[in-house]
Order: sequence, then structure tokens, then C-alpha cells
Amino acid sequence: MRKKIEIKILPNYFLNGDGTFNKDEAIHLDGKIAGICYDKEGFSHLEGEPTEKTDKRVDMTINNGHHSVYGHTSISFDIKNLPKALAMVLNNEHEYNTSEKSLRYTPVISNGIITNDEERLYNKWLDIFKTKIREKYGNVYSNYRINKLAQENARYLITVFTPTEMIYTTSLRQINYIASWMDDYITSSNMNNIFERKLSMYMDEFINELDEVNVLDDRLMKNEKQRKISLFGKDLGNQEEYFGNVYSTNYKGSFAELAQAQRHRTLDYKMEFLDEKEFYIPPIIEDDDLLVKEWLSDMGSVEEVIPQGELVSINETGKYDDFILKCKERLCSAAQLEIMRQTRETLIKYKEYLEKSNNPLKDDIIKYTHGARCTFPDFTCTEDCNFIEGKRLIRKI
Repeated sequence: MRKKIEIKILPNYFLNGDGTFNKDEAIHLDGKIAGICYDKEGFSHLEGEPTEKTDKRVDMTINNGHHSVYGHTSISFDIKNLPKALAMVLNNEHEYNTSEKSLRYTPVISNGIITNDEERLYNKWLDIFKTKIREKYGNVYSNYRINKLAQENARYLITVFTPTEMIYTTSLRQINYIASWMDDYITSSNMNNIFERKLSMYMDEFINELDEVNVLDDRLMKNEKQRKISLFGKDLGNQEEYFGNVYSTNYKGSFAELAQAQRHRTLDYKMEFLDEKEFYIPPIIEDDDLLVKEWLSDMGSVEEVIPQGELVSINETGKYDDFILKCKERLCSAAQLEIMRQTRETLIKYKEYLEKSNNPLKDDIIKYTHGARCTFPDFTCTEDCNFIEGKRLIRKI
């Protein structure tokens, strides 16, 4: 049986004895902070001001949309049984810190959400990947590492609604904004679409849990600017690519890769479902036609649960410097293979565009195109992997 989402607030200054959030006290403090812009004596004077004066300032700022002052209060949530798809929604909104249980490093267990077929296929391919990795890289990887890499690839078969746990820290203002955007998503969703129906159900449960721990305030949820969940785009494949001091590029990637990419919070990501189902094929099996056929057949057999290996259209937008930072993270033998390959492809495309347009950055980007990050002149590797295929970015796992 599926366990419902649970939210617990980690200890902080505004925690009540029953574990709920003391919203009134937090808003009152932020109301005092709001006066710093005009008080010539400073915050120490505001701390001692009459409650009525603070309340008046709260009413003025919170009702006229001046909500930035309510970003001073941060809340850390321990969120359990959170579907991965909903975690991706949260992780695409940039005002946060998160630490999340990883399916790259932890095994999938029966949890009331994954079906018997998913669990069977996960275990089946876990064994296949262990064998394939050991055959090709047994002289490079330890058994421990082989097991972890096998888990990383077998999880492509598991639904994107697999539950996870994460510590999520954001501001009082932002969590209210997110809840309001979720409300809008639920209202506008197509309930005949499996993904939208499931995600809406979990969003509704998430909002109810936020209400239970007393962090929601109607005055912060008005959404006058009509902002929406940032993860979902439209007609992404028709958007023109551009590479210069800023860039925008489009590509296909799995849910698993997109979740990895979201860690680069200086970059913006949007996704859209493809018109026809496509699935990621792990390179470790791509030279075996029979295994590829079997993999695609197994992926197709669980397509209704929306596996993490389903490909989606992705738009990535950001600044040149921040893309180079992504390269310094992802062009490494320890990075997830799918995102390493995609980052490399984007890097080469970026270089070609800069050369074609004679952009001055062409002389800078070339120093990042000779291999893994350990070849970069401005990156110091603290632990040499001694893995030649990894350093040349041609590994298959």
C-alpha cells in the first residue's frame, strides 16, 4: 500500500511544541525586518517597536505584493514518500537547498508504488548490467562500484513517481508561492493524461501536508503575476538555438538525466513530452542487438507507469560561464553517463557556433574540449581515477 506524503519541519526558531510552524511569529519578525528600509535607528529599534505598528506594516506589505521581506524566514522540510516527479517540480524552482535520497546509490525496494512488473524487470536488468559491466570494466571497477552502476541503469525501468525522501529548505514566501502554482497546475490539468492526473493528485496531497504543518498563508498565495510551475514548457522543439555569452539549446533526455541537470541551479530547464514514446538505451548494451531489442520491449511493457528512462524534450538556457561550470561537474568519469554525454555534445555544438559566428569566446571554449575536466587548465582533480576511457569521455557505463 502506498504511503502518503509526510512533511516534518526540522528544528528552528519558529517551531511549535507540536512540530508545526509558528507562522504568525515568523511573519511578525519579517514585518519588523520590512521597516529596516526606513528606520534611521536600525533594526535594534524595530525589535522593540509596538506590536500594533509591526502588524500595520505586515498588513501593508503582505497585501500590496511586497513579499520579498517574507523571504527572510527559511524553513527546512523533511519530506518523506515524495514522488520523484514532484521532487523534480520542486527542484526546478531555484530558491532552495536540497539533499535527496539517490536511486543511483540506493537499491529500489518494494514500496507500494512500483508494480510487480517494474520490480521484476529492475531485478532482471540489475543482474544483466552487473554481468555486462564486469565483462567490460571488471579490471577498472570494484564489485561495489559495479553494483552501484548497475543500480543506476536498472532504475531507468522504474516509474518517475517512485517515492524518495529529501530535506528541502526554502523561504516562507517561496513555499507559499509554490503551493499557489501547484493549485493552478491542478486546476488546469488534463485528467485524461496519466502523468498530469498523478502529479495533480500528489500536488494536492503535498499542499494539504503544508497546511497541516501551518506554513501556508492565503495572503502569500494570491499569485497576482500569474506565475506557473517552471518545469513544463511548450513547443520546445521549435525554439531556436543560440550560443554566445548566453545560450539556449534543445535535446532529448530521460527523466533521470533531467533530474541530474536540475542540480545546476544557475541554469534553467524546461521539459515537454514527445509525440511518440522513446526510451534511453544504456550504452553498455548498445552493441548487442538482441539485448537492445529486449530492453526496448521491457521498457515498452511498463510505459504506462512513465519510467524514468522515458525520453522527453528538454530546453536548457543559461550563461556561458555557468555552462562551463556544468562542464567542470559533469565531464568526469564519476558523473552519470547520460548527462556526461549530453554535456559533451552541447559543448562541441557551443564551440562550433562560436567559431562560426567568430565570437571572442571561441578562444576560451577550446581549452575545455580536450577530454574530461581533469584536462581543463583551470580545474584541479583531487583524486585521479586512472581510467583512460573516462578521461577521453568514451566510456560506456
